[in-house]
Amino acid sequence: MRAWRGISALLTAGLSASGCQAPRATLERTIFSDPAKPYLGMSKAEIVACAGKPFGSYAHNTGETLTYHYSGAGPVPSAEKKKEDSSNPLARPKSDKNWACSASLVFENGKLARVTFAPREVVSPYTQKTDPKTHEKVYVTPPPPCAFALPNCSGR
Repeated sequence: MRAWRGISALLTAGLSASGCQAPRATLERTIFSDPAKPYLGMSKAEIVACAGKPFGSYAHNTGETLTYHYSGAGPVPSAEKKKEDSSNPLARPKSDKNWACSASLVFENGKLARVTFAPREVVSPYTQKTDPKTHEKVYVTPPPPCAFALPNCSGR
């Protein structure tokens, strides 16, 4: 019986202490949450309607992957040009030179299953270069991390 009291006291103390960590848990959910979660389950047509034409697409065994190049929070449709071929809704955009991030949207069974995104210029934290003025070796500053959102999509 004494063991049971000790276990219940530890359990009560643990639950009480975990209640104090709600702000930390909220912060972790905010920082480490999946930014693509609101869009998972959307169809390819819905994503293309709010994200615009992808840079590329390729098929695989379980579905298709659309790749977007973008700067800012996420892919947004660009203004349509008159010379572009409008017969193919997935035609590659012509003005795609100054992108900073890439997102791969994986569709399985016609629905968005997962999204991966990364900066264009990936730099190892161990990469060094020689400073031209001091001739000292300095670490290369990595590019800012990419964010992902589809500003023109309502999400679910």
